[in-house]
Amino acid sequence: MKKKLFALVLSGLMVFSLAACSSSSSEGTTEEAAGEETATTEEEGATAEGEVPDVGVLIYKYDDTYISTVRNALEAALDGKANVSMQDGKGDQATQNDQLDVMISKGVDVLCVNMVDAQAASGVVEKAKAADIPVIFFNREPATDVIASYEKAIFIGTNAADAGKMQGDIITDLFAEHPEYDLNGDGKVQYVMFQGEPDNPEAIARTQYSVEQAVENGTEMEQVGETQVCNWDTEQAQKAMEAILAANEGKIELVIANNDGMAIGCIAALSNIGYNVEGGDKFIPVIGVDATDAAKDAIAKGTMSATVLQDGEAMGNAVAAVALNAASGADFLEGTELTLDDTGVAVRIPYAPYTK
Repeated sequence: MKKKLFALVLSGLMVFSLAACSSSSSEGTTEEAAGEETATTEEEGATAEGEVPDVGVLIYKYDDTYISTVRNALEAALDGKANVSMQDGKGDQATQNDQLDVMISKGVDVLCVNMVDAQAASGVVEKAKAADIPVIFFNREPATDVIASYEKAIFIGTNAADAGKMQGDIITDLFAEHPEYDLNGDGKVQYVMFQGEPDNPEAIARTQYSVEQAVENGTEMEQVGETQVCNWDTEQAQKAMEAILAANEGKIELVIANNDGMAIGCIAALSNIGYNVEGGDKFIPVIGVDATDAAKDAIAKGTMSATVLQDGEAMGNAVAAVALNAASGADFLEGTELTLDDTGVAVRIPYAPYTK
């Protein structure tokens, strides 16, 4: 009897053990299956993402007002058409170099580069060429021979001389229409010049051609003080203008700035001593470049005379279209209305004068 009872107990334990083993085996299989399903899902996700190109964008400085317009247009144009990785160089070339290395290591399909220092572009070309990645420079123009050294490189931007020439034409027209702006009545225009950066080709061209064009038009120009290099920055320009006014108030008849940011800074300095105030009677013409919203508003209020439109939206759209072509292996300008200039490596976005 005891033997029978023991046998029954033993049999029950064996059944329980088998059931437990079966349950454990089932759970393991389910977990393995779940793991395989997760891996498959991730793989499918990667494939889906891989259907659009990876575009790496390097920006010289996010807080530049004009470049923000270009950046926003570029992102909008690529939305849903590419995976965009964008980095802020913060005005430091070493930082941008590191960001470039990361982009290349990630294997982006195309690089869009707004150089901090255009003179450092040869290094970008060398690295992009070694990795066989197309590179689109925009806004800040490298030397033509640097771009031409790589068949998969192109520049999209403006002709800087044109902005300066348009400023020169505006100056001539402005003083012809308003002889009262010649405060001392000597028939000359006493001006102060605000330059973006000391070695930036675009800043140099705008500075040079604005005055040369006015002189060519028959306007006599006379500079007050030294050219103020304020790195495109509003606050720097305001401080510099305050210092110039302290030494030369009443001797300045015109302010020429390479961009609207510096122009707005100059207007702030002028307004602090009663000039260029909306509805006021003391006024010194201020001319910029970019046609930012702040400049348009100042022109509408009559506190700024004019600017030169640099179409950031058109530039952003052009960079996006060329980037998508390059990433797919097509010709840079395929299916667009863009054309190369006589250098064969650059697309030019036209300027236009903007006045009240």
